Amino acid sequence: MTFPTEGKRPSSLDNQKDAESREGEAQIKFSPEEEATLVAESNANKTEANSLFASAKYEQAISKYDDAVAVCPNYLDYELAVLRSNIAACHLKLAQWKDAISAATSALDGLDRLEKEEALQADEAAKAKAKAKAKEEEEEVEEEIISAGAGKAATAPPETEGDPEEAARQKRREDVLRIRAKALLRRARARSEEGGWANLAGAEEDYKLLEQMPNLTPADAKLVKTQLRTLPPRTKAAQEAETAEMWGKLKELGNGILKPFGLSTNNFQMVKDEKTGGYSMNFQGGGGE
Repeated sequence: MTFPTEGKRPSSLDNQKDAESREGEAQIKFSPEEEATLVAESNANKTEANSLFASAKYEQAISKYDDAVAVCPNYLDYELAVLRSNIAACHLKLAQWKDAISAATSALDGLDRLEKEEALQADEAAKAKAKAKAKEEEEEVEEEIISAGAGKAATAPPETEGDPEEAARQKRREDVLRIRAKALLRRARARSEEGGWANLAGAEEDYKLLEQMPNLTPADAKLVKTQLRTLPPRTKAAQEAETAEMWGKLKELGNGILKPFGLSTNNFQMVKDEKTGGYSMNFQGGGGE
């Protein structure tokens, strides 16, 4: 990853654009050996970044996390989501709200892709397993028909409890849920701190998602409930303020257009149709016309 010549660290907006361009590229799979080498290098950068974060060196930590992202294969969505969620945590420490929102959103997008892909794989695996089981049962029926001693045969031993593959999938689901909760908490806080109608409404949506998650700590669950209680009035106030500002600007623009005709926006009245919810505009001339 290239850095500006004046020595300034790229912003997270730049990093987000890099991530989007990487994700838009064809995902060329590396060989297992190459992938292991790249992951090891990425993890080394991540470990160094974690140490920098623990030492409150957040700017340096972001640079190292960026290095870890740059070398990580772009199809490893879980590993990249972890790194980007950590980058969001650094930006929160630096009160860089927009960058935190960008990094956390990128992490959540990666987890969404991962869950969709794994759901498809699980569906295909379930279909293949059902097909194999049906074939096995069919063969057992045929064997019973042709075997005179089938009735005396010993019953098959029960399947070994605890499917290792299913256990691994369950562990993966728990890991994804854990990172999702962290990224949502970080984005929600950044949106709340950044303010504005859109961000506050987005923070509400994030906290509503978090409210449904079963893996929150008691402290995080309490925080979510508090935010869902205090955010709606802030969101409404921001909406009203921005709407008033928008109408003010539109009125100013309209007055500029109407002035040559000896008119102003005061000559027009917006009337709401209670049946349809739409608005019509009535002209009010100076002579009562």
